[in-house]
Amino acid sequence: MNRILLSLLALVFGAVEAHAADRLAKPNVLVIAIDDLKPVLGCYGDPHAKTPNLDRLASRSLRLERAYCNQAVCAPSRNALMTSLRPQTLGIYDLSTNFRDSRPAAISLAQHFKNHGYHTTAVGKILHTGHGNHDDEASWSEKPLHPKAEYYALPENKPSATASSNGEEQRGSPTESTDVPDDTYADGLIAAEAVKKLTAAKSSAAPFFLAVGFLKPHLPFVAPKKYWDRIDADKLPLPATDTLPRSATEAAGPSTDELRKYKGIPQGRAVLSDAQKRHLIHGYYAATSYVDACVGRVLAALQDSGLAESTLIVVWGDHGYHLGDHGIWGKHTNFELAARIPLMVAMPGKQGTVSSALIETVDIYPTLAALTGLPAPQGLDGRSFAALLDDPSATHRDHITHVYPRRELLGRAVRDDRYRLVEWNKIGAEPETATFELYDYQTDPGEHTNLASTQPDVVAKLQTLLAQQPAAKLQITARPPSPAKAQPASERVEQFRKRDQDHNGTLSYEEFLANQRDLSDAPDRFRKLDLDHDNKLTEAEYVTKGRSPALTK
Repeated sequence: MNRILLSLLALVFGAVEAHAADRLAKPNVLVIAIDDLKPVLGCYGDPHAKTPNLDRLASRSLRLERAYCNQAVCAPSRNALMTSLRPQTLGIYDLSTNFRDSRPAAISLAQHFKNHGYHTTAVGKILHTGHGNHDDEASWSEKPLHPKAEYYALPENKPSATASSNGEEQRGSPTESTDVPDDTYADGLIAAEAVKKLTAAKSSAAPFFLAVGFLKPHLPFVAPKKYWDRIDADKLPLPATDTLPRSATEAAGPSTDELRKYKGIPQGRAVLSDAQKRHLIHGYYAATSYVDACVGRVLAALQDSGLAESTLIVVWGDHGYHLGDHGIWGKHTNFELAARIPLMVAMPGKQGTVSSALIETVDIYPTLAALTGLPAPQGLDGRSFAALLDDPSATHRDHITHVYPRRELLGRAVRDDRYRLVEWNKIGAEPETATFELYDYQTDPGEHTNLASTQPDVVAKLQTLLAQQPAAKLQITARPPSPAKAQPASERVEQFRKRDQDHNGTLSYEEFLANQRDLSDAPDRFRKLDLDHDNKLTEAEYVTKGRSPALTK
């Protein structure tokens, strides 16, 4: 009997040792994506930021000083992360087109790990969902979680049903500061669900790939009051200029920006008052401090799980952000503040260090494969920067590239150690029709003057780098979605009654918007459902999805 018991114990201990060895051979991966986060972090030298959790992580990470997104808008940037293919390679520059419409057989970052024995899952915003776009089932071992909460805690900050002066649906307040718990807003709920995932991972036999996507500091700049109180608003610097660079091309700046869709914000290119600017900048810093606290909860849970020493961590901002510089509030440009991102990689067994190598978002996928010992994926635009963890002074690229479309033009940019050149032209047009921007970051880090007309030799040199790139693809036409089963009317009735908070038999505009995943799409859906245009929805309107009841029989 004792021999049998000893044999069983040997088998158990052998399995435990094999499990531990597998964990060491295949480190877990935690990817933390943060929406609209520019490098306004203490670890990047910002004296006004209150980001202790990200700063502590940076102290044991490879922190990249010069990392850049591939397009300063959500969906294309996230496509670049997940596919290691640039927007001009995919032919996708918009929010609504799914990457598989261009590359049906692509093996995504998460899918690559899934195919090599990892349990892959996501909480929050990783790929862009909304605007007609959707998640990617093939990437995940289990369905991603998208915890939802109302955008605002205070009723007076919620959107009204009135249109703004430019005819677009008015969103709610651009900011909110009130004394509420962290889990009042979606990022607190995302952190809570990520903590659950890490707790469950302790008993899993497979290594994990967990992607956690936080929503702040994306507009609206909402955060519990305690995070506003940490920021000394009087010390926050105001933007140096409200105008585009001297001699900038017409395409350089957006005709308007996303901030203008919010309550109380002047329309078009109207200049905000200094008080408005300071309040908005305060809100961005407060929202950043809030998301830092949410990241801290996830990192603490990883430590408590006992898996921290076997987990590789990446923190990535999907693109930068303009806080009034050049008169721009948002992203959607090729300027430095829209393109530059925070990026750090914490590898078990490696010490913290800093690199000034030029990095693109597309480089993250092959780097993670290399650091975890997975086979190198083929056909990617990115290249691994894993060697920088051992030699941060090494050169990775001699330039990076990113793009932004503007009406019928595509702005293709190259950024080297000193300059950025942007070529604006129609895709496929003759080179002679292009216009250019050139900025010298050694003499003009704030991009105050376009030097393209005065430094033709530098323009010509950087044009040779553009000429080395494959031709940019036109925006592709999304494939029509496959027919889906109609949602049963009983489910729509149940949804309606849950949304009808005051139980009066109709949905107000505010009730309809509550807990919507994407405020950009929700106003259009409300208008389509509201058949009689009375700014409220009956149960019949909601259940029939805005179609005449007579046509649904």
